[in-house]
Amino acid sequence: MFFRLSRRGFVAAGVSLPAMGWAGWGVHAAVPMGFDQARSLLSRTAFGATPDEIRALEAQDYESAVDRLLGNFRPQAATPAPAWIDLGPAEVRRQQRAAEAGRKPGVDGKPLQIARPVQEQGRELRNWWVEEMLVTDQPLVERMVLFWHNHFTSSMLKVRYAPAMFRQNALFRREALGNFRILFKAVARDPAMLIYLDGIRSVADEPNENFARELLELFTLGEGHYSEADIKAAARAFTGRTIDRETGGFVDRPQRHDDGEKMFLGRTGRFGGDEIVDILLAHPRTAETIVEKMWREFVSLKPDTAEIRRLAASFRSGGYEIRPLLRSLLLSRAFRDPGNRGSLIKSPVELIVGTVRILGLPVQEKTQLVRMMQGLGQVPFDPPNVKGWAGGESWITTYTLLLRQQFLRRIVEATTVAPMEPGINMAARSNRRAERRQQMPPDEGSVQMMEPARPVEGRSLRNAGTAARLGPGLGSADSATLIRALLPRPPIDRVDASRAPGEVVAAVLLDPAYQLK
Repeated sequence: MFFRLSRRGFVAAGVSLPAMGWAGWGVHAAVPMGFDQARSLLSRTAFGATPDEIRALEAQDYESAVDRLLGNFRPQAATPAPAWIDLGPAEVRRQQRAAEAGRKPGVDGKPLQIARPVQEQGRELRNWWVEEMLVTDQPLVERMVLFWHNHFTSSMLKVRYAPAMFRQNALFRREALGNFRILFKAVARDPAMLIYLDGIRSVADEPNENFARELLELFTLGEGHYSEADIKAAARAFTGRTIDRETGGFVDRPQRHDDGEKMFLGRTGRFGGDEIVDILLAHPRTAETIVEKMWREFVSLKPDTAEIRRLAASFRSGGYEIRPLLRSLLLSRAFRDPGNRGSLIKSPVELIVGTVRILGLPVQEKTQLVRMMQGLGQVPFDPPNVKGWAGGESWITTYTLLLRQQFLRRIVEATTVAPMEPGINMAARSNRRAERRQQMPPDEGSVQMMEPARPVEGRSLRNAGTAARLGPGLGSADSATLIRALLPRPPIDRVDASRAPGEVVAAVLLDPAYQLK
């Protein structure tokens, strides 16, 4: 199903989003790229951009600007890590059991909900990453961390060991723009992945096929390029990999590994996991899968098959270096084609983080943003299944469209992100058990509606009549510039540029085009 923009938002239609105009590679003259092209580049590689950030880039020639973005790389997060990252699985389980044993009955006689270590650490972990996305000076890296998180999927809901999820996130950041071969082999030994896809219990006598199946179907080749026999052979090759109960680190147990001869993708040998990865990396489809996913993420929802194959061949022959691949995508004619601007839908994380960053809103409690992301269908560290988030047009349904508009109206009516009240179902409960639950993250699998927007301290964007009230990110721009900076295409509803800056920004945020990139 495709979507078109209307005054009411995204409407199902038989008309697709703007198609890719043309493909191939251009010759980039050393001339200033201009405001609109700078805005488009930042909208795809960051979490949106303020007019000042766009102006800082527009005087550069396009190729130099891309190189500057790709050169801004720090392999560590700027946000301090949670205090519990070095705890081992045994200690976390001990703390969990102690918390469960200490539960007391509430007024209804049932045990009270308490802040148990696994759930509390999961909440802190999500808040930590949201904080990093909000404050980072290298948003492209965080975009790539999110990309790899959605490709090599693991979920806190199953792993239930936050230190492992944190370390996996750190791995994705180290190799965000690094080398896919290194990343791939590290993921195959990653404790969070071993737990998530049951590799910790895969031994020679009983090989578990979950990781092997997803390895072939989702991570590399895709359906139709392997057989069930290949899955079984790969599963045997990865036996014996587990984690240390005390430290949570990777452990290879040779005595539990199937060292027998295996046939995999037409090749025969006494393969282990690393050899399986090498065989997959030599297969053309692995590179094509990665390139196609990155094309959909950064360029267009309509990949050009010939260009995908050409880029994939270069990616593979170049040793699977990620930075040159991303550079080629950003320099491509398809990426720079004005017809592709506004053809991608912002994910919930992009929409929420980008809006808060652009407006410079103070956020005292990151849990509120995480709950908003949950309502819109994307919670960091909790993808819906092993396939991850489908993305693209799947972000928009009649339900999520309502919640998206609800979030933006809340932002328009308040100049800070105030704590959200629980939804109707929770508000109807008044006993101590419910009161304690209000301090917890939402129940697993639940979705909470945000309450209607309400002003905070009587302030709102609509009332920000002077530029100064908009803050440093937007206050220096005139109304026409604000419209150009915040929208990837002309607004659906006419925005009167003669109105006060705050009213202009409010109108732009509520325009359906704002949700595109």
